[in-house]
Amino acid sequence: MKTKQSFVLAVFLVSALLLATAPVFAQYNEAPALAELVSHGKLPPVEQRLPADPVVIEPLDEVGQYGGRIIAAEIQQGGETSFLPYVNEPLVRWNRAGNAVIPNVARSWEVSEDARTFTFHLVEGIKWSDGEPLTVDDIMFWYEDLLMNEEFTPVIPTWLATLEYVKKVDDYTVEFHFSQPYLLFLEQIAFQSGGRPLLMMIHPKHYLKQFHPNYVPADELQALVSQANYDSWVNLFQNKFDFRLNPEIPVIHGWVLQTPGTRQVMVRNPYYWKVDTAGNQLPYIDEVVIDVVLDPETIAMKIVAGEINFQFNRISLADLTLFRENESAGNYTVKLWDTTVGSSMALMPNLNHPDQYLNELFNNRDFRIALSYAIDREEINDFGYLGLAQPRQATVLEGSAYFEEDLPGLYADYDVKKANEILDSLGLDKRNRDGYRLRPDGEVLEFRILCTDSSNYGPWVDIVDLVTGYWNDIGLKVDFDVVSGTLYTQRRGSGDFDVMIWAWGRGLHPLIEPTFMFPYLRTTGAPEYSTWYTTRGEAGIEPPAEMKEIMALYDEYLVATDFDARHEIGKKIVRMSAENIWSIGTVGVAPTPIIVHNKLRNVPERDVVEFILQHIAHTDTVQYYFAQ
Repeated sequence: MKTKQSFVLAVFLVSALLLATAPVFAQYNEAPALAELVSHGKLPPVEQRLPADPVVIEPLDEVGQYGGRIIAAEIQQGGETSFLPYVNEPLVRWNRAGNAVIPNVARSWEVSEDARTFTFHLVEGIKWSDGEPLTVDDIMFWYEDLLMNEEFTPVIPTWLATLEYVKKVDDYTVEFHFSQPYLLFLEQIAFQSGGRPLLMMIHPKHYLKQFHPNYVPADELQALVSQANYDSWVNLFQNKFDFRLNPEIPVIHGWVLQTPGTRQVMVRNPYYWKVDTAGNQLPYIDEVVIDVVLDPETIAMKIVAGEINFQFNRISLADLTLFRENESAGNYTVKLWDTTVGSSMALMPNLNHPDQYLNELFNNRDFRIALSYAIDREEINDFGYLGLAQPRQATVLEGSAYFEEDLPGLYADYDVKKANEILDSLGLDKRNRDGYRLRPDGEVLEFRILCTDSSNYGPWVDIVDLVTGYWNDIGLKVDFDVVSGTLYTQRRGSGDFDVMIWAWGRGLHPLIEPTFMFPYLRTTGAPEYSTWYTTRGEAGIEPPAEMKEIMALYDEYLVATDFDARHEIGKKIVRMSAENIWSIGTVGVAPTPIIVHNKLRNVPERDVVEFILQHIAHTDTVQYYFAQ
């Protein structure tokens, strides 16, 4: 019987073989600017800055040239998505296909037979951007001083809930031990811990310990806190360890923040520990610049004007015609990359609504099915996505291991007659003189959709406007509110909404973080059910039986060590989620435009944008280059 354990080991063996057969270089090459610093005695020679056996990255098309700067834009300082492709360096990472974990900071690893112990062997000789060596102490600092510190981490992240201990074996070997089998751990590392400071597992202890109470006397630390105008050491520390805000912190990724603010400039890391197949130290590109602007419309105008040379986010498919019409003038090409979004805009009724009747109605599967049948997905596709998306339900994509052919079509037909029949059967057959359906108490049945604008996934406001029209046509008095992203996040997390919207993602890897399979996090339409699950019933609201069943199945999935049995559990979870339609899909698999300067090379012609893959980090931006 093939087990998941054997699969994990197979991935390791293949990865180790690739590294073992990497070329041995007689000499290494470096960027001219770094060579000049070496000649003036301001930097050690490149051979001393690299590991004795550096990690080798194979360029996508060809060995690149040094020079140039990427210029992109964001609408908020330190925007996480914009930084991720340039800072993602976890212990293990996704391969370029996005379907397997390969070595990174950890050159190799072993997994115990019971899948409870993971032993990682680090690449020896990696240096932080200030030249200090990276060792297991930098992982132990994260574990002992951050994760285990209740002030800094009051709640252990769900993906680490069963972690029992982390142990230093030697300077380059570290062991993670869990209380139960944890076959998703490698994938979770690749997903969670690469470029988000609060989730990263590797931090420069030699720098950060000067801001931590375990290493600094209380009076000295308080002086630092007061001097920086913070109210606690935790707030000070969070600023200091965030490489998107603090240019002083040493890092191990390809570019180092030099200038924060509204023009965020990152410059080449002279101690970056990866080379190409010709022995050239990466990255090729000198700088990455992220300009902070007011709104997505400004980003679109800067693209058209040729002021941006690489942009993968904050742009809309609705602007595709505009972008293509200006390709020549802007000296760029628009590429269409795939997304793994099962529904570019899904509607999620509040299953924990304070209004008892609305709560019962939203928790009624037949009511959600009626809402789904009333949606004209073909019109949404034509109007909002230029006909390039797929009318479908919110579920996994064809490339997922758990995909079944009938899932996208569940309750996805446009059938107003069937929608009306279902609503009538639910006792909503009485209407007022305006045609609106009445609740049992005689009041009009009405609710609102909570909406925010997001140009990443299409014209949400316009689509919500269409949906409210569809639902009004079946006698439901529906309207919508458009709020800022900040207010939206607050209201979503607190449950202050009737129906919310969001993009239904995780279409290829739905069970690494099963947010859209069931209320795993508080970011979906049932925040109190999520709390019940994560606290094991100590808080929140107890879910209905069908939701508790899927939660129990996921608990089984996490510890199952037989590959085939685990796969069948996964398929059952995906099917149950789709059939219960807790998220009502519209259209999905819409491509996303990527703006690429005509001289920017080694950028895939077609690839995938996926949150689980850290958006586009799997494409290895360090091997992008500008043709001179």
